Amino acid sequence: MNCSSGLSKENQKLAKTNVVAEEKLIADDLIVQAREATDEDLLVVHTRRYLNKLKWSFVVAAITEIPPVAFLPNFVVQRKVLKPLRTQTGGTIMAGKLAVDRGWAINVGGGFHHCSSDKGGGFCAYADITLAIKFLFERVQGVSRATIIDLDAHQGNGHERDFMDDPRVYIMDAYNRYIYPGDGFAKRAIKRKVELEWGTEDSEYLQKVHTHVEGALNEFKPDIVVYNAGTDILDGDPLGGLAISPQGIVKRDEVVFRAARSRGVPVLMVTSGGYQKRTARIIADSILNLHSLGLLGRDRPACALGSPSLQHTVTDSAKDFSNLSLQ
Repeated sequence: MNCSSGLSKENQKLAKTNVVAEEKLIADDLIVQAREATDEDLLVVHTRRYLNKLKWSFVVAAITEIPPVAFLPNFVVQRKVLKPLRTQTGGTIMAGKLAVDRGWAINVGGGFHHCSSDKGGGFCAYADITLAIKFLFERVQGVSRATIIDLDAHQGNGHERDFMDDPRVYIMDAYNRYIYPGDGFAKRAIKRKVELEWGTEDSEYLQKVHTHVEGALNEFKPDIVVYNAGTDILDGDPLGGLAISPQGIVKRDEVVFRAARSRGVPVLMVTSGGYQKRTARIIADSILNLHSLGLLGRDRPACALGSPSLQHTVTDSAKDFSNLSLQ
């Protein structure tokens, strides 16, 4: 993920949700509304010093790469810029619990993989991936090992810095080797590094994803997979520099879900970067494909998302979000 999009991140999130809902894949009352992450939640990972820095508009302008933000009063920045990001961060934390409970969860937002505990960048002000994993380790019984599969076009240097010396977390990262952030120090945390060339196309890309996802999950047995499913790999993306087709993105997501679900490992997916208007449609198509293949369900070959029983269980899991706090 990197910044500078014609659509705001919150509008992109709404677009993704609306497209999925319009397909009647998920009923309105089945879409769980994320809760905004509180300061206490954020302090599980972030330093107080870093959170205090976000009270300065010029700092937020640098992180979001939107210079005019520097001239706005900070109360406006908090409400219009940071609150939506905190809500998406809360959604990722919540989706982690849902994934463990039900086998999978997708946050149509989040994936702020350039932010670490004490530094933001690339539009990433909060370290939602790190937070979700730390919450699970601390508060959910039976979760003590996690694999991050980061397939955004950009290197996920934030979570890599956070988990640099943590043997409980295995990181696979596939990214365009020539673009932001080029963080050599953070690369030391990557257990399976896949550096891609400019203009990489479907055939080569999907072969590498399949080989390395299977290899990662064979090499390290996690209790959860956190999948950063950026769509900035799409051909024509102004920042990603790769040339993957919409069909290639749908197939990529299928490869990851099939590999994890065949091993009985829950999947938390976040949608991360993607800077074209057709991104929302592609994400919806991918979710529809996962559903049609029976990869969105638990203890059954296929999952009827509108069924009363599933609605009841997802709603119950959503209510458990308040119990994730480390207070």
